[in-house]
This record gives sequence, C-alpha cells and structure tokens, in this order.
Amino acid sequence: MANKLYNPFLDFQFDNKTCFLSGKALSSYDEKIQVFPLWMMRSFDLEDKPFKMLDESIVTYKQLQLPCSAEVANKLAEVEEKVELAVQNGYNALKELDQLTLFQWVGKILYGVVFNEIQVGIRQAFLSGEQLNFSQALVQKFKNLHFMLQSLIVPMEFENKNPFTIAVFPVDSSPETFMYRDEINTLIFSIRMKDFAIIATLQDNGVHEIYHDEVLAKVKDKVLHPIQFEEICAKYFYSAYLFNRLPEYTYMEVPEKVFVEPMPLNDWTLKPIFDQWTAKTYGQVLENFWKPWGYTLFEIIKDPENPMSFITDQNGDFVSEVNLPK
Repeated sequence: MANKLYNPFLDFQFDNKTCFLSGKALSSYDEKIQVFPLWMMRSFDLEDKPFKMLDESIVTYKQLQLPCSAEVANKLAEVEEKVELAVQNGYNALKELDQLTLFQWVGKILYGVVFNEIQVGIRQAFLSGEQLNFSQALVQKFKNLHFMLQSLIVPMEFENKNPFTIAVFPVDSSPETFMYRDEINTLIFSIRMKDFAIIATLQDNGVHEIYHDEVLAKVKDKVLHPIQFEEICAKYFYSAYLFNRLPEYTYMEVPEKVFVEPMPLNDWTLKPIFDQWTAKTYGQVLENFWKPWGYTLFEIIKDPENPMSFITDQNGDFVSEVNLPK
C-alpha cells in the first residue's frame, strides 16, 4: 500500500515546484498561496508591513508564500471561508468552530512560516557552501505538524485526544487591533484581533491546558482587558519553553484513513513534564509581552514570590476592572 502521508523532511524538499502539503509536482511557479490569508492582510493592512525572520532579515507579510496545488488550495479555501466568516461575526462565532478547523487554520500559518524559514536556511547554506545544520528534534516536531496538517487532504482520526489545544478568549480590544506572535521551536502561536484572541499549543497533547488550569478557571467567561490576555500569553509562551518532552505519535495508515495516536508523555526518567518555573525568567517574558504598557522587570518582580498580575488581586480574585496609569 502506498504511503498516504507526504514527508518533505526525508530529502528536505522545500523548492517552489512541489506542493508544500501533498508533494505533487506543480506545473508553474505561479501556483502559490499566501501564508497569511488575503482577507486578514487586507482587513489589517498587513501586506506591506514588515515580518522579521529568525536570521533577523525582514520580509513583508505578502512575501510569505507557499507553493500549492489547486487541490490543496481549494481545501484551504474552505477552511479560510469558515474562519473568515467567524472572525467577521466575532468571538461568539469563533469559539463555536471545532478544534480541527482552528488547528488547520493556525497550523497552515505556522507551518507556512516554518517553510519560509527553511527556504532561507537552505539558501544561506548554499551560498556559504556549508551543509544545512538542522536539529533532529525540530525536524521531528515540524514533520509531525506537517503530517497532522495533511488532515486537510487525507481522512485522519486523532485517537484518544487531540495533539493540539486551541483556546479562544474574548478580549476588549479596539477593532483595528492585530497582534501576532509565534515561537516555532516550541510550536506555540497567538493572535489577537477584533474582540478575541487565540492561543494555540500545537504539540503538547493538551498538557498546557492542565498546567494553567488555575488561571483559565479565573478568566472563564470573562471579557479580558488586552493586558490580561497578554499576561496569559506570557504564561503559555514561558511554559512552552519549560515543556521538556519531545512528543511522539504513531501513524497507522489503513485504506480508509490515517489514525494518529499520541504516545504517553511520561517516560522512564520520571522527570516532571515541565521544568522548574522561576519568577525572574517569567518576569522577563512578561516584560516583553507588556511592552505596550511600559512595565519593567523591576516593577514586575518587585515581590519575587508574587510577580505583578492584572488577572488576580492580592486575594487571588479576578480583577474585573483594570485601571492603568494614564
């Protein structure tokens, strides 16, 4: 039986004449799609705005593209249509979208950024005459993301639990707000726009949701101030850095579909799944997320045992009204 799943990481096939998702040969270099959807770029005037790559080079949002067959482009267009309609209708519509649709939408953007970063790396290696040096752990993460993204074109069933978690929050942002972040090494993604925000952890088998259950319980059904959402974001991005497992998955291909099963995260070392949380490092992450409001690390960890928070007060209760200095 022929393999259903395409693996570009076997021979690092990241050219512009092969469909990024199916591996099928393209007839023209013009067969491309945007990494960031057109409707989003036009809504927030992103097309010519700068996007910084890992090597510090700058491209524009519209320059980030993927070689893509018509078949895959049509499947992605169906997902885009659902998400665009939900975004137009706001938080309540978006939170009703199923996790797989949201994963396919987020996953295509994040993998699209990865694809473009790899192309830059391949070009730089060629120009320097050196071999492309790529961490095997990252290859495994990106390969798994790519395999799961093929749920767009191959019937796929995630057994027992989803490998990903996508949380949607209501946020009291101004309508023109657009804030995008990703960390491709840890496969975490956040986006804040209009009246909602999304945090996606794409290969954690749901453990971040458990790890942050206390803060998630505090904010449940609450409309967040932007500074509160950015605080949650900082917690997630820091815990993604502390996550010390390399998740593994088995893929069973049968004629009808592909079954994906996460392997247990507990291993023979009996080490905790997350490394030790330290207030100072968390404070540095939070300082970065709170840049628009100008809070410094000194202010944030003035009391190292209780870093500054806009989510809970001194009694541990949710802060329903955020008062920021003018």
